[in-house]
Parts: sequence; C-alpha cells; structure tokens
Amino acid sequence: MQKRSLGKQGFTASAIAYGAMGTAIGYGPSDDTESITAIRHAHDLGVTHFDTAEMYGWGTGEKLLGTALAPIRDEVTIATKFGFTPTFARNSAPDHIRAVVDTSLRNLGTDHIDVLYQHAPDPAVPIEDVIGVMAELVAAGKVSYLGLSNTDPDSIRRAHVVHPISVMQSEYSIFSRDSESLLPTLTELGIGLVAYSPLARGFLTGGVKPRDHYDVGDFRQGVGWWAPENFATNMTMVTRLTDLATRKNTTLAGLALAWLLARKDDIVPIPGSRNATRVAENIAAADVVLTDDDLARIQEIVPTGAIGDRGM
Repeated sequence: MQKRSLGKQGFTASAIAYGAMGTAIGYGPSDDTESITAIRHAHDLGVTHFDTAEMYGWGTGEKLLGTALAPIRDEVTIATKFGFTPTFARNSAPDHIRAVVDTSLRNLGTDHIDVLYQHAPDPAVPIEDVIGVMAELVAAGKVSYLGLSNTDPDSIRRAHVVHPISVMQSEYSIFSRDSESLLPTLTELGIGLVAYSPLARGFLTGGVKPRDHYDVGDFRQGVGWWAPENFATNMTMVTRLTDLATRKNTTLAGLALAWLLARKDDIVPIPGSRNATRVAENIAAADVVLTDDDLARIQEIVPTGAIGDRGM
C-alpha cells in the first residue's frame, strides 16, 4: 500500500491505517479473537499504522492491540493517547502524563510509542507545559513523534513552538466537516492529519440502522445523526452516495475513504472494524480514484455534512 508522510519529522503511515477504539468500547459487544484476526489481516493487506488510546477500555484496548501486533511489532507503528481520567475528567498534569505513558508501554508490550497524542486539551494545564513533558519523553526514547487531538489552531501553533508536532488527529468524513477549519494551519506548519471516524461512526458503512437497533450503551445513541428527526434526511444522502459508489465499482465505505485520501496527500484515515472482511473492503479504498466530477457530485449530495449534532 502507498505510504504517506505525516509532518516533517520522518513519520510515515500506510495511506489507510487502523483505528482500534471499537475493539474495546463504543460499538456494542466485541470478541477479542475476532478483533485480533481483523488487526492482523489489516497488516497482511498493507496497513502499517494502528491507533489506540488509554481511554479505550482503560488499558483493555492497548493490551489487545499489543497482543495482536506483538509478532509484527517491528513492521508497524502504534499511536496512543493520554488526557482523561476514568471519570472522563481532563488531566494532562505532568506527573499524570508520565505515569500514563509508562502504563501504556506496559499495556502495549513495547519499549516505545511511535506517536503520542494529547487526547483533548486540559484547561488547567498550558499546552506549552504539556508539550514540554511530551518532549522529555521523546528525549528519553519512550516516544518517537508527537501529536495533538481535538484541539484548535491557536493551541497547535503554541505547541509547535515548543516541539515539532507531526500529526493532528480529528474527526473528519463526508458527514463531519469541522476539521476543515484546521487545514490551513496544518498546511502552513507541515503537520499531517489523521482522520478518525472516517466512516461517520458507521453511517457510511452501508450497514447503518435506526437508533433503536443499537444497544443502550452504544456510542451512536448520543449522536444527533441518528435522531428520529434527522435520520431519514441523512439516509437520503447515504442512498445517493451509494449510487455513486456503485457506479465507481466500490462500496459506500470505499467512496468515503477515497474522498478523504483525495482531499490532501497528508491525510490518513483510520477506519476500524472487528471484521476481517470489512477490513479488506476498507483497505481496497486505497485503489479507488475519484475524478473532479466525482468530488463535485459528493459535494452536491452532502454540501456541509450530516444533519444533526455529531456528539463527542
């Protein structure tokens, strides 16, 4: 698979990477054996970058990913994140960062983290102090590259002064366009974008169902796209996108991922699936070529994104 350079510090990733949140939380019951099979199949098909976080099961997700990647650790890069407590309070205090990173290293079964993100800003800790500690971890050999997630252009600029930021991780898909406000800053500073929820939390997979089909603890219960007053309108857009995908001889997911790859050459989406067949379908999107007419058609169908609040 084609590799993409993210940032100016030497970090590269496969054009399509793998997001492991769903192996631990968010999308209903999971099966570890199935998830490990999917992760290893992704690598077999060319995926080299895998993304997790402390918050994904408070160690459960990191341990599963570490187990899955142990036989091929030297062939892949791993990203994880810090910044929350189990009550979902923000915590980027220096000692907390150091403790979380040491725990993540143990959970992942590795001696270094390739990309370390602050998961979300902490109003109590200046970004300069956060990046200062992260830079210490780079100097100590525990971390290779630095990233930020869910933040704003001013914070990105302030962070980049303290230590070069290689990647920004933000939600970005045909249905979720807020991240486009970050692109000028990222381009100016030479920072890559890792796009999470590139399939709109399942809405662009071809298998979306109304809200009442999902478990009470499912992440999508709190997303306005599934609200009864919005669902039908969003499904109309999905139907039209699916028609275009069929004409392009790809799936709806393939169209959505190809759209992201066409936006900029330093954007890498991280779709996550616990199903090996679905993983293969997602990865096939790397070979889908969208013309200017195709991109214009997508823009016509979904001018500004989905209808409803995307939640958190």
